[in-house]
Amino acid sequence: MRRFWMFFYNAVFIPLFWILLFVAALFKRKIRLGIEGRKDLFERLQENVRTLRSPQRVWFHSSSLGEFEQAKPIIAALKKRHKHINVIASFFSPSGYDHSKNYKLADVITYIPLDTASNARRFLDLVRPTAAVMVRYDVWPNHLWELGKRGIPTFIANATMRNNSARLLPMVKSFHRVLYENLTSILTVSQNDADAFKSFGITRPSIQAVGETRYDQVWQRSEEAKAKHLIPPHILQKVRKKKVFVVGSSWEEDEEVLIPTFRKIVQYDSRALLILVPHEPTLDALENIEIKLNFKPKSIRFSDLNDYSNEPVIIVDSIGILMALYQYADVAYVGGSFRQGVHNVLEPAVYGIPVLYGPKHENSQEALELARRGGGFVVRDQQECYKTLRMLMNEEPVRKKAGDEALRLVKENIGATERFLEHLEKVL
Repeated sequence: MRRFWMFFYNAVFIPLFWILLFVAALFKRKIRLGIEGRKDLFERLQENVRTLRSPQRVWFHSSSLGEFEQAKPIIAALKKRHKHINVIASFFSPSGYDHSKNYKLADVITYIPLDTASNARRFLDLVRPTAAVMVRYDVWPNHLWELGKRGIPTFIANATMRNNSARLLPMVKSFHRVLYENLTSILTVSQNDADAFKSFGITRPSIQAVGETRYDQVWQRSEEAKAKHLIPPHILQKVRKKKVFVVGSSWEEDEEVLIPTFRKIVQYDSRALLILVPHEPTLDALENIEIKLNFKPKSIRFSDLNDYSNEPVIIVDSIGILMALYQYADVAYVGGSFRQGVHNVLEPAVYGIPVLYGPKHENSQEALELARRGGGFVVRDQQECYKTLRMLMNEEPVRKKAGDEALRLVKENIGATERFLEHLEKVL
């Protein structure tokens, strides 16, 4: 089956994938950026690897920014304990690459080339990794097969697999069985994930549940964020007297539920304050939010905060400060969950506050677990959102109990980074 799937993937799937990619690029700017960003990839990579001095190199590959956040605690711990090791970080998506170009703990940052057999060989000839770490899902077959041919230890970090995953369908499962046999270890988030991978019947990689490094990352980032003073002291005095609802990474679909909800909340509670952080704070997005508010209630942009005069809504027009803003919240909402999938619910949970999110949260095991424990609340429409938010803002014992459960989830799961490193260090 190995030869069949390698032939099928390279003779059928890859040509079709290339065609679809370039057609999609005509309509989606993000895909165009990814294609343009790969121009002269190998020439730039060759220049960058020339600066590396250590023969020991660990290659970390992430699809996008979210997955790279899960790699960061591993990279930080690895560099702290093995200062001589060089780290190469690659990305498939331009959002991951563009936001991580200045990440200081990676010695080389690059796109991964499109997954042809020749590209995989050329990439590994240049990078020459001692070990490779694929984060979560983004496992490219030709690169993985080439790593296997060269005997390079390869790991999946934070591996997950839901019971209804397409990878468990018979034909897809056969393909992935051939793929996973090239790995050294599959290190999963939970025992359920480990059992799902074991159902493939593969013996080559070890499969073990070590936990989710994202917990370590949010814990570290929350400690750093607490040292950031984003709100001027004279304004913070006013904010501390409010009941603060922070909405993080909102999309238009989230705002269509949240803005009418908060408009109703503020009619009954003059102390309510909404800090709204859009996922993409473009000028159009900011103006669209202001149009929806229509001065009811009044709003102010975060960049004008020195002129704050008790406006009930603060619209954040900066990027990279959401994690620090959650520390001011009494209740938080995490966006994406009325669109395609919830963003990181652990970022507010680490501050010990209740977390709200919409119906599309099945992509996040943390969101499912938060809801099960009572630290997270699923809201499916305006009515449910209003009812839940008003309860949490008005009933302090309920709010505190939910926040304690959210924080407990984070504390119980810290330590996955150390457990992952135990496996990685064996091959270094």
